[in-house]
Amino acid sequence: MIINEYPELGKVNRLKAVRESDHGLIFASSKEKEVLLPKRYVTEEMGLGCVEELFVYRDGEERIVATTERPLAVLGEFAVMEVVDTTPHGAFVDWGLAKDLFVPKALQRRSLAKGEKHLIYVDYDERTHRLIGVQKTEGRFDRRPQKLKRNEEVDILVYDKTELGYKVLVDGRYEGLIFHSEIFSGLQIGQRARGYVKKVRDDGKIDILMRPIGKKSDEIAAERIIEYLESRKGMMPLVYKSDPERIKELLGLSRKNFKRALTLLLQRGAVEVKENGTFLKKRAPKS
Repeated sequence: MIINEYPELGKVNRLKAVRESDHGLIFASSKEKEVLLPKRYVTEEMGLGCVEELFVYRDGEERIVATTERPLAVLGEFAVMEVVDTTPHGAFVDWGLAKDLFVPKALQRRSLAKGEKHLIYVDYDERTHRLIGVQKTEGRFDRRPQKLKRNEEVDILVYDKTELGYKVLVDGRYEGLIFHSEIFSGLQIGQRARGYVKKVRDDGKIDILMRPIGKKSDEIAAERIIEYLESRKGMMPLVYKSDPERIKELLGLSRKNFKRALTLLLQRGAVEVKENGTFLKKRAPKS
């Protein structure tokens, strides 16, 4: 089992427990560089000689420590994070650990406000030797997505809404955009989904579709309804007159798109709509 040569700040490290401490369990790299795993993260299964994958960072007292928890993003990665506090010098965002991540004022596109959600890049500050957040992410994207092909399926993370559409992070590396005209269901900041490459631009940015090229939105919505029904024992508490917000909450669809997809499924004999909901019809066994 390969052990990290040195504990890397901001990364998940594979380290070995070498001794106990009053404050927790001491883990070390293959080069015998030690780091503390505080007591609150030590489990009953852990003991001397065990090897664990631990995230290494600086705690509230600026000590380099390890944790079994995982941040939303590690060093060199992006994630949508919520602003939890602000100061004259910057803002703190929740990145999933006990100690929030600091975003310096100079690395913000504009002043951040508490409660907002933004795409943040995790970086290392050479001057302070700390992990920091960067909201000025423009120069952090990979501008060489040449390997992506038209209609290729990709992972997307929605991180901003503009007049043109929604900005998305593509495969954790590239900058993409879904135009408003291409959206058939509601999107939320921080939402992860599957998308499809429509076009790779000369500047490295990518136009994204929410459905494969040539596949109609009604078909995708119908598939989503069937998937929901199959995961809920064949019953869905939605009908034609259901509240639009309830439809969006359960299926992520607009009411218009939902009704068209439901009609499509009724015409195919796949579902039955009653007063209390929609039911999946039992399919005849194959002969």
